[in-house]
Amino acid sequence: MSRPPEVHHPLFARVYERLSRSAEKHGEGDHRRELLSDLSGDVLEVGAGNGLNFRHYPPTVAKIVAIEPEPRLRAAAERAAQTASVPVEVVDSVAERIPAGDARFDAAVISLVLCSIRDPAAALAEVRRVLKPGGELRFYEHVRADSPGLARIQRLLDATIWPRLAGGCHAGRDSAGAIADAGFRIESCRRFLFPACSLVPLAPHVLGTARKLP
Repeated sequence: MSRPPEVHHPLFARVYERLSRSAEKHGEGDHRRELLSDLSGDVLEVGAGNGLNFRHYPPTVAKIVAIEPEPRLRAAAERAAQTASVPVEVVDSVAERIPAGDARFDAAVISLVLCSIRDPAAALAEVRRVLKPGGELRFYEHVRADSPGLARIQRLLDATIWPRLAGGCHAGRDSAGAIADAGFRIESCRRFLFPACSLVPLAPHVLGTARKLP
C-alpha cells in the first residue's frame, strides 16, 4: 500500500515552533505533564511535532517511538530527543501508516495532532492495531466547541482559510468522538478552555485517557 502524500509545511512549522514554546510557558506544559503522568513501558507518540512532550515523560517509560512527518518539526524533535530523560526514537512516518507490528506498544499518546491528520479514522485504526490488548491511549486535543456560536465560527474557518494557513489544522473536529468510534473506551475526559477565553476558536480542549477495546 502506497504512503500518503508527503507532509511539508515549512512556514507553518516555523510559526508553530514559536507559538508552542510560548504556550508551553503559559500553561500547556502543565497539560502535557498531566497527559503523560504515570505512563510506563513502551510508548508510541503520534505526531511528535517539535518534541515538547519528551521532557515530561516519567522515568517509568522504557522507550518512546515518536513519529513525525513534517521535516522541520521532525528535526526539532530529534534535537529534543537528545536531552530527553527517557530513550526516544524519532521516526519519519505518517499516522495513517505506523511502521510497527501489531500489539507492539503498551500505550500511545496523541497530542494536538488529530486536528491536522488527513484521515483521523485511519490513524486511530493504526493506533489501535499497534497497541497491546487493553493498551492505553492518552489524548490532548483542541476540539469542537460546545457553544453553537463558536462551533459555527469553527466550521466557517475549517471550510475556508484555516487549514491552508495552519498546516492542515481543523478548528472544530470532534476528536473524543472519533476516538470512541475507533474502538476505544474513554475512561476519562476533561474539557476546558485554553486559553481561558470562550471567544477563541481553538480554546476548547479535551484531555483524557482511553482503553483499547477487545
